[in-house]
Amino acid sequence: MNYQSTRNAELKASSTAAVLKGLAQDGGLFVTRAYEGFDWQGTLKLDTFGMAEKILGTLLPDFEDMHALVQRAYTGKFETDELTPVVPVGERYVLELFRGPTSAFKDVALSMLPQLITAARRQEGVSDEILILTATSGDTGKAALAGFCDVPGTKIIVFYPDAGVSAVQKAQMVTQEGSNVCVCAVRGNFDDTQTGVKQIFSKGLPEGCGVRLSSANSINIGRLAPQVVYYFKAYADLLKQGRISLGDKVDYVVPTGNFGDILAGYLAKRMGLPVGKLVCASNRNDVLTDFLKTGTYDRRRPFYKTISPSMDILVSSNLERLLYLLCENEAEVAGYMKQLSEVGAYTVSSEMLEKLHAEFGWGCCDDEKTKQTIGKVWREHGYLMDTHTAVAWNVAEGYESDAPVVVLSTASPYKFPAAVLSAIGGDTDGDEFTIMERLHELTKVPVPQGLATLRRKQVRHTDVIDREEMQQYVLNKASAWKEA
Repeated sequence: MNYQSTRNAELKASSTAAVLKGLAQDGGLFVTRAYEGFDWQGTLKLDTFGMAEKILGTLLPDFEDMHALVQRAYTGKFETDELTPVVPVGERYVLELFRGPTSAFKDVALSMLPQLITAARRQEGVSDEILILTATSGDTGKAALAGFCDVPGTKIIVFYPDAGVSAVQKAQMVTQEGSNVCVCAVRGNFDDTQTGVKQIFSKGLPEGCGVRLSSANSINIGRLAPQVVYYFKAYADLLKQGRISLGDKVDYVVPTGNFGDILAGYLAKRMGLPVGKLVCASNRNDVLTDFLKTGTYDRRRPFYKTISPSMDILVSSNLERLLYLLCENEAEVAGYMKQLSEVGAYTVSSEMLEKLHAEFGWGCCDDEKTKQTIGKVWREHGYLMDTHTAVAWNVAEGYESDAPVVVLSTASPYKFPAAVLSAIGGDTDGDEFTIMERLHELTKVPVPQGLATLRRKQVRHTDVIDREEMQQYVLNKASAWKEA
């Protein structure tokens, strides 16, 4: 039982149970510190699949055959068995996390999570079906749907904010096939959608309904753990290329909204990887930048719709894990979360702020600077990046470091074709699929196959509801699936 809630040390779970539950009973997130003695140097010598097996076997030690799970998760699904290649761009490096089946960084984790869920269900002796509930700001939804499509013993419902994702992201979700999948828009923004999902977890489903809830969001440790792997992989690539020597520190600049992607880097550092600074890059919704700078987290601010919609978030769930890992005091964390829920803000202790400043950098970038960055990088380096990666690149440009800098690239530019084409001076008349074709004609950058065929796919999911209807919607779907 090496996992516990961030809010109550008495609420413990094995790694299999933690993955199956997703969220602790008190609303806290499952966390562990039991990875001392991990051989980080030996891990860097392994190939990508071996690296994943070693890291996941350490973070999730109760799974019986991690080798088989990793093989099933990744074999043949990505453009390369390297999964996440590192590409030099100017004086920096780009870690391309979008070479998976849905062209987003979420594929790394959400190819693995269905394997973990089904294995945990078997090992825990659970006969109920697992209902995956997910709130998405754009990329998680499609990656989760693709990962769980027709996986035995599971159903999945994805909620996304109506008018809060790109046209391509929406098309990816609403055309998803599969007898066990459901997609529904929620009137409001991502925070409304994520809050609704958390409330459903808090209330639970009626006993005897034959279904158990779990999550594909990064609140689930099974979603977060696979993301640790690509930090090791990036470091190993720089070693192989002779860019660094073993033990040299590497800085990572990470575009993030829910704090999961950058937290994976902090876990890698705690496991021994020589990570220098982790630089948090925010868009105009800069709640994380303000928090890291001042120690005050305040969600009571305007919400902006930006051209980097996957970062349009004001309540960053994974930050709770970081707070616990820094203070190792569940009562302190529970207090902060109570203040956030009741007041909308909290301020960490001076000791906590000092620790934050020692580990993290920060910066933010508005839409205009994001577009300027896309255009500049294309003109100067011939490298085309999406709107989220551009936020990170812009922040990296203003960040001084003596260490090599790796910018995490989170999505294909073709997921946000209108914004990207506009940034490099192209004509953006027409729908997003016409714009996608025009972007390809102008840049000759290949369109990922899964995006190129979207236009011809049938729309299968059209439901739109209010946040207050989400609980009943889930109950109705669970009942319909049971009767089918």
